[in-house]
Amino acid sequence: MLMARRNLGRDRTRLLLNIAGVALAILLILLLTGIREGMFRQITSYLDRTPGSLLVSQGGVENLLSVTSLLPAGATARVQGTRGVESVIPILSQYTILDLHGRKQAAYLIGYVPARGGGPWRLAAGRAPRADDEAVFDRVLAERHDLALGDRVDVMGRTLEVVGLSEGTTSWMTSFFFLRKSAVESLVRLPGATSFLLVTTDEGASVDDVRSRLASLDGVDVHTKGEIAANDRKLFARYFSAPVTLMAAIAALVGALVVGLVIYTATVERQRDFGVLKAIGAPNRSLYLVVVAQSLIASLGGVVAGSVLAIGARAGIMALRPQFLIVLEPADFVLALVVGLGIAMVAGLYPARRIGGLAPAEVFRR
Repeated sequence: MLMARRNLGRDRTRLLLNIAGVALAILLILLLTGIREGMFRQITSYLDRTPGSLLVSQGGVENLLSVTSLLPAGATARVQGTRGVESVIPILSQYTILDLHGRKQAAYLIGYVPARGGGPWRLAAGRAPRADDEAVFDRVLAERHDLALGDRVDVMGRTLEVVGLSEGTTSWMTSFFFLRKSAVESLVRLPGATSFLLVTTDEGASVDDVRSRLASLDGVDVHTKGEIAANDRKLFARYFSAPVTLMAAIAALVGALVVGLVIYTATVERQRDFGVLKAIGAPNRSLYLVVVAQSLIASLGGVVAGSVLAIGARAGIMALRPQFLIVLEPADFVLALVVGLGIAMVAGLYPARRIGGLAPAEVFRR
């Protein structure tokens, strides 16, 4: 270990570049992993924050956010009258395109019955809608488009007043906004229409038994909220998770290449010293340990620096772009440490093999 530190310390600029390369790789891996986890949490935020254990949808519909659902007439009453059902929350939802100060913005509209629930779970300002010409908009969406309480917004040909700003209802893809269900029925010209039912079962009732009874109703599908959330995550992961994972893998590869180049250069420059050690009887195992130790020192330094940078970058990004949620868990830093160790092992492999095959006589002839 002492020899490894000395080899690296002979050129501090090279060592700092080595640490910087690993730090950049760890920074990218942590941020990309955090963005992916934040995306998954935002996708399921509505289901996570609303009551109920079961979700009733139109037959064949297995997602909340990706498709349009329209329940058969009378479905709400039939579900409410099913044995084991305590309460039912009807919502009418769909994606819509808003024209906000000349800019197009996709948003997810949710119509709910205030007395039953299903609306915004936390308000940053204002109040819930009390009339059909009032709406609650996501706070981040409002700030991005300079909307304030009392402003009026055109939604599907009708002018609505912003009376509340909700918290925790945004994502980098879209944001939620909320109206009374009767207002949405009027907007879509479907009186009494319902997209989904959030069902709470009686205390002590078996969720599986209640689900079986509801599934026997015509024209509906019944899923647990966990299943719907998993389906939504799976759908969006199909388009976004693979590219994020690929970019993280590329970052790790670049880090390994940077460390490998620096360690290889440091090893080649000191190969006369290694030759002397071999000539006096040092086994290859000891020389391998020196090379690997060099990689570990540089890589672990990069892991620490990259982790600190990731925490700072997360705070900065979320302050400047609050629609991006970056979630960094303790397990992510453990992953960063594992990646750093992997980079060290990979980076030290070729230099170690070169030292192992070194012939002392050749070194002294040079």
